[in-house]
Amino acid sequence: MHLQTLSLINFRNIASADLEFSPEVNCFTGNNGAGKTGLLDAMHYLAMCKSYFNPVDSQNIRHDEAFFVVEGKFRIKGEEENIYCGQKRNTKKQFKRNKKEYPRLAEHIGLIPIVMVSPADTELVTGGSEVRRKFIDSVVSQYNRDYLYNLINYNHALSQRNALLKSVTGKSNVAYEQFEIWDNQLITYGESIFEKRKEFIHKTLPAFTAYYGYISGDAEAVGITYQSQLEKGNFAEQLRNSFNRDLILQYTTVGIHKDDLNFEINTYPVKRFGSQGQQKSFLVALKLAEFDFMKAVKGYAPLLLLDDIFDKLDESRITRLIEKVSNENFGQVFITDTHVTRLKNIFKKSDRNVKIFKVDNGEIIIAK
Repeated sequence: MHLQTLSLINFRNIASADLEFSPEVNCFTGNNGAGKTGLLDAMHYLAMCKSYFNPVDSQNIRHDEAFFVVEGKFRIKGEEENIYCGQKRNTKKQFKRNKKEYPRLAEHIGLIPIVMVSPADTELVTGGSEVRRKFIDSVVSQYNRDYLYNLINYNHALSQRNALLKSVTGKSNVAYEQFEIWDNQLITYGESIFEKRKEFIHKTLPAFTAYYGYISGDAEAVGITYQSQLEKGNFAEQLRNSFNRDLILQYTTVGIHKDDLNFEINTYPVKRFGSQGQQKSFLVALKLAEFDFMKAVKGYAPLLLLDDIFDKLDESRITRLIEKVSNENFGQVFITDTHVTRLKNIFKKSDRNVKIFKVDNGEIIIAK
């Protein structure tokens, strides 16, 4: 699979662009704020129906313009696919595959598998558990349509149960039976989600540790542990046993919406004991393991987007990383960097087809 062309109108700070890409390696160079990251985000839109950075669609419309358009032509398993996304202010966004609009955006997720590495990923280490759950969900949803629907249904049931908990506050003789309709849904969808999350971490862990060892030169040991209340026993019993507490707190205290990932380096939390370079290496290794996993289940390589990838990595780690992703097994790769000379030097000895674009204040040209 690869992205052949990308067309943008009024997306972020890019007024207009029509780009044709190498099926192997593409680099965007320019100053910070020039628009490099916006190009990668446009690709993420076409794959995931949303921005990687900003959940408010209308805020990705350029300045005071009325709309944005992002359109890409892909080749997937020998077939050409045209994907269109359009957003007008104060209206629902349109998403089309080969000129036919999707009735539900969830039907598109998974057609274009994508892996993005960004400075924003530090939130995976430093942020709360919700960020790490979203990471797992975004990966598994790309290859398992049932998982995505189960997640949507679980969140709906959770919202309804929490609303019911609030509505009975202060009332006497509240019967547990009032909540069974929502508990049954939480159990049905939650147990399935739990198993798929556990499977993903189990299957990803060997590749993750191998990638980290390669990038770091085996400088330290790392690990990931999946933490879930469902590991502690029967979900139905936990919901029943927590009912009185839930009534007091007015929200559901047990379930897969409390899951988390524990990131460790040399048996200590990465958040507290990992340097910036170690944290960056950890996240890159995690994303590359995600890439391997998705490639295996989808049968073709995802797009790999590396935004500002060289920041906080020393020269030896940069060299090993680029050697790895330059391998043809990684399919089509997109990289942003502020230094065109560095990019040219890095790929000077590579036998892959490399195309370098210069981005300047939203204008994009092929670098000489």
